[in-house]
Amino acid sequence: MPRSEKKIVCFGGGNAVPKLIEELKKYPIQITGVTSMVDNGGSTGQLREDFNVLPPGDIRRHILALSDAPKWKKELFKFRFGREEFAGGHKGHNFANVFIAGLEYILKDYRKVLKIVHEFMEVKKHKALPATVDKVQLVAELENGEIVEGEDEIDVPKKHDPKLRIKKLYLKPQARIFPPTKKAILEADLLTFGPGDLYSSVIPCFLPEGMSQAIKRSKAKKVYICNAMTKLGETNNFSVLDFANEIEKYLNCQLDFVIYNIEIPDQQRIQEYKKTEPLLLDLVKINPGLDKKKFIGKNLLVKSGPIVHDFKKVAKILMRLI
Repeated sequence: MPRSEKKIVCFGGGNAVPKLIEELKKYPIQITGVTSMVDNGGSTGQLREDFNVLPPGDIRRHILALSDAPKWKKELFKFRFGREEFAGGHKGHNFANVFIAGLEYILKDYRKVLKIVHEFMEVKKHKALPATVDKVQLVAELENGEIVEGEDEIDVPKKHDPKLRIKKLYLKPQARIFPPTKKAILEADLLTFGPGDLYSSVIPCFLPEGMSQAIKRSKAKKVYICNAMTKLGETNNFSVLDFANEIEKYLNCQLDFVIYNIEIPDQQRIQEYKKTEPLLLDLVKINPGLDKKKFIGKNLLVKSGPIVHDFKKVAKILMRLI
């Protein structure tokens, strides 16, 4: 393996970070994807409840993004089966979720699970790692003192008032950083955070004991990729600076760079997208007078359709920073 290859660690779950990873994979670098392990909705939540295993959903997406496996393996990994219906419109279990959960249930050793899944999906020089292997739930304290438990309720508010801001986020019980993840952070040249749901995807990665300390100690450049839109229940009325400040609060250190979108799509396009994503509210506000040495504003969106990042553009910026 060439010594000159730079190392990037990408934090965050959901669908966005795996898409970023797929673009970064085209460059001669080594990538580690880090996921929070707090997901408790859908197929993942059912498997957690039934078998007392770690949530497989987010790490499955990272493994798929990093995979060099043939098409049939990737299709099998995404294959859904069964008739159970879960919140969010998903039907049946995902093959990869069951495969990963089954391995953990039988082997009782998450390092072995990761090794087998990486080998099966032909992930070669890259890695997908959990933030922690302790079994935890995500808990949010709202501005009125109310406690909300579970990533799915924080992500999609059903029982609490989504207009209330999240004051504090923590894990129950407390967890420790997964040692291989700590090693990857300390060896990295670049750490990226997001994009993705602030309180249910990105910040949960920072909550295990030892995580923010490792990030602070790392000599890597620390880059936050800001969301393009705000979301009901998490980031109502947030500006670029609000996002960056929250990230820095939980990291307990300064970011080197914040990449944010400056493109303003027409209202019709925004309204069409909000029909498919009803929890999204508005474009993230851009604060006047942002420090241009730290805040990098660019047109980051795809040309048409959804109001989402064009990760080719994001990857190019990151490669310049590295």
